[in-house]
Amino acid sequence: MGEQPASKPKKAAKESKSANRAASAPAPAPGASATPGTSAKAPAKKAVKKTVAKKAAAKKAVPAKATAKETAAKKAPAKKAPAKKAPANPAKAAQTAKVAKAAKTTPARPAKPAKPESHLSMVRRARRINRELADVYPYAHPELDFRNPFELLVATVLSAQTTDLRVNQTTPALFAAYPTPEDLAVADPEAVEQLIRPTGFFRAKTKSIMGLAAALRDDFGGNVPGRLDDLVKLPGVGRKTANVVLGNAFGVPGITVDTHFGRLVRRWKWTDEEDPVKVEAVVAEIFPKSEWTMLSHRVVFHGRRICHARKPACGACPIAPLCPAYGEGETDPEKAKKLLKYEKGGFPGQRLSPPPDYPGLPAPPLGAG
Repeated sequence: MGEQPASKPKKAAKESKSANRAASAPAPAPGASATPGTSAKAPAKKAVKKTVAKKAAAKKAVPAKATAKETAAKKAPAKKAPAKKAPANPAKAAQTAKVAKAAKTTPARPAKPAKPESHLSMVRRARRINRELADVYPYAHPELDFRNPFELLVATVLSAQTTDLRVNQTTPALFAAYPTPEDLAVADPEAVEQLIRPTGFFRAKTKSIMGLAAALRDDFGGNVPGRLDDLVKLPGVGRKTANVVLGNAFGVPGITVDTHFGRLVRRWKWTDEEDPVKVEAVVAEIFPKSEWTMLSHRVVFHGRRICHARKPACGACPIAPLCPAYGEGETDPEKAKKLLKYEKGGFPGQRLSPPPDYPGLPAPPLGAG
């Protein structure tokens, strides 16, 4: 009986502790039922689970929105880039642009070589050149003054290594002193040398013209022969001189291959031969015999007036479209006109007594300037 009062204080202490715990626990969410045996932590765990689920759903929705934005960006027109500011140094910018362009440009392939011209095509082109030159120089003629075959023969021999103009200025006094082969054959060599000194190489030329004069006197009765084989036997007379005499004094067709003629036919690709005899043979095969003499005059005229050796007047050349060497000279038309000589440039020709149809001015006599 004496021990029962001691158990009551212990029970009271336990009940006091339980009351304190209940007071410190969070109040249940509104509407939540207080189910016996449920812990107070359950509502907090459910709230955490709901938050995690919402975040997961939000992450899944992000790629879809990004995809929609990308699709819209692709469909939308591209915005223009803002204009670049002008460079401070235009010259430097232009140079930079050139360098960049050169770096990007692919080097061009070398052009294929042109197809070689056939012989038939060359012949057709050569004959067309002759026809064109005939229209340009209808007045073409030998540019040496002469009144008979003897004067033409002597003048042609004197024309070596000098101009026809210088010969034409020299021969009037010579022929006034020695009008026939017989007169020249017996002349004083020193007197002849003084008369022909302006033509150059006067000593050698004096021997030649006095020697041919004696041969004409002794072998041909004082007359100039009209055959090539006879002419080339005379002192100082070769095929070129013989063809000049035959074509212009006797009307016998011949091709005169002088410096101008040989230079131009090589420039025009009619032949690449250098020897005058071979050049003559090649050209004779291209043209009919009836054209030989006038062809020679036309080519020589063109070489002296337009198609010069050092600086051809390509820009003023009437046969430029037919010339494979076009561009070797001046191609600017205005500059090319200044290179034209004799009547084409408005200057006197080479003859003191030109033919009546010559459109230019007569050459001045020796010493007239």
